[in-house]
Amino acid sequence: MRKLKYLSIFTLPLSVWISFHTTGLWTFLPAILYFVIVPLIEIMIKPNQSNLSSDEKVLAEADPYYDILLYIMLPVQLFFIFYFLMNVSSWQEPIEIAGRIGAMSAMCGIIGINIGHELGHRTKRWEQLIGEGLFFTSLENHFLPFHNRGHHTNVGTPEDPATSRKNEPLYVFWVRSIIGSYIQAWKIEAQRMKISKKSFFHYENKMLMFSMLYIIWLSSIMYFFGAKAFTAYLWAVGIGILLLETVNYIEHYGLVRNQRENGTYESVKRWHSWNSNHLIGRVILFELSRHSDHHFKADRPYQLLESHEESPTMPTGYPGMMILALVPPLFFYVMNKRVEKTMAGRS
Repeated sequence: MRKLKYLSIFTLPLSVWISFHTTGLWTFLPAILYFVIVPLIEIMIKPNQSNLSSDEKVLAEADPYYDILLYIMLPVQLFFIFYFLMNVSSWQEPIEIAGRIGAMSAMCGIIGINIGHELGHRTKRWEQLIGEGLFFTSLENHFLPFHNRGHHTNVGTPEDPATSRKNEPLYVFWVRSIIGSYIQAWKIEAQRMKISKKSFFHYENKMLMFSMLYIIWLSSIMYFFGAKAFTAYLWAVGIGILLLETVNYIEHYGLVRNQRENGTYESVKRWHSWNSNHLIGRVILFELSRHSDHHFKADRPYQLLESHEESPTMPTGYPGMMILALVPPLFFYVMNKRVEKTMAGRS
């Protein structure tokens, strides 16, 4: 079961396929499944804080199953992207179009961005390329330079646009994080080109290259699939990005690193990220919710991520917390006391 539980990711493409081929409320099946049913189940099930034993870690790290499961998500994602583009123009009912756009956005956010994030931390270039392919389907390739060399460096500080501040509403954070991370990604790539003594316009500038590829990709969608498909795709991608940013919001809400007298910040600890051990959210998101350990050791594969006593925990899993974040006063009421408790004694 330790291995098979990650097959639950296939409930997403299955529910999206049902959305594409049914009518009425069934077109909203992915949203109902992940943002209604899953949060309700996670409220009733006790979180699982157990970690792998030393022997289990050795076996899990060497087992290709965990990696293959990630790799096959790229063809799955591409299939659904093209199926969506080829069929959306024939969909007529507004309510069903909305439901199916929402379904596609779940694919973009959970598979395109989340699994792209996992592979983006790998050291093998071909694994990174699979991750970049997944990000490309969600128009989110700037995430990689920003996340790996910006967010992981500056998390918990004012320099990180992806760290939400105490009492900052989610909707304000969306704007600040989306704009700030995109600008910072350009700066990171410009600095990398400068260090490498290469022109800003060199083909190795990822931000430049992906921007050009986006123009070609989006122009092709408009040309081959039409304006309706183009607009629907942008909506799906946009909602997928907001799903990512909502996850960013809950992962670091209110947690800050102390600044030293010389202006630098303390090193990243496990208490600078919120953790969740609710099992369903964990396995669907490939252990992303064990975020404290991920930031403590970013290159650790998802199946090896651990739960530790010093990791601050959220009251429910990611889906439930994302819904809670949509109501800022309620989110502040639940989380601010946890922020204060976590930060007390850390100075």
